[in-house]
Amino acid sequence: MLSPKEMDALQAIMRREGRLISLSADRPTVFVGDTHGDADATHEVLRRWSPRVHVLVFLGDYVDRGADSQGNLQTLLHAKREHPEHVVLLMGNHEGWAVTPFSPADFWQRMRPDESQAWGAFLSDLPLAAHHPAGVLAVHGALPDVSDVSEIAGLELGSADWRKITWGDWADVPGAVVDPGIHGRPTFGRDYFREVTARLKLKVVVRSHQPHAPTYLFDDRCLTLFTSNAYGTTRHVALLHPERPPRTARDLTLIEL
Repeated sequence: MLSPKEMDALQAIMRREGRLISLSADRPTVFVGDTHGDADATHEVLRRWSPRVHVLVFLGDYVDRGADSQGNLQTLLHAKREHPEHVVLLMGNHEGWAVTPFSPADFWQRMRPDESQAWGAFLSDLPLAAHHPAGVLAVHGALPDVSDVSEIAGLELGSADWRKITWGDWADVPGAVVDPGIHGRPTFGRDYFREVTARLKLKVVVRSHQPHAPTYLFDDRCLTLFTSNAYGTTRHVALLHPERPPRTARDLTLIEL
């Protein structure tokens, strides 16, 4: 476990980073989908792709569903403390408990109220997106309706665009808003993806959140990763090579864990 002093230092790092991370163009980047209590998956990622060489972008949802939420989260936080510039921990909807509670949520619901309040406040400082200069944006769910990528840095927790990023689903159907998600997860279609990626000058979106979504959507420009055994799916990560800027998501190397 991290000590209170270590937690304070780590929170200060996350607050300095802000909501939008700018990724290095010089290092290979590994994108990791939901790890949902699968500490074995996180250990394997750290073993195979050292943060001393790679930038590791974890796409959110570190707790709940799996067998070892606490161990998984602590492993990630230790890695972030040791390699703050090369381990990126994005916010998923499961880290947004302090903003939008939900059920079932075994990690959160097993805590005392004071514990869940403290962890909720800590994880509320996680960033929302990571942008790679090759035209790749990493988020947990869907895309916010902003005019420029830089505006993500100013998004407020609980806002409509925060909900798109942390809770949003994609469906490969015509239209923009397929389901506004008033009582569930907002779902967006092909027209919304094309409009927003064109406006934000994005070639590829890498995200997680939907364990049973197609790996590739929207003419192979949207890649969905899942890296947990919690849903019985194959665990994958994706590698972006600095010398090979992607035109589509298939230009990233998909690797089974």
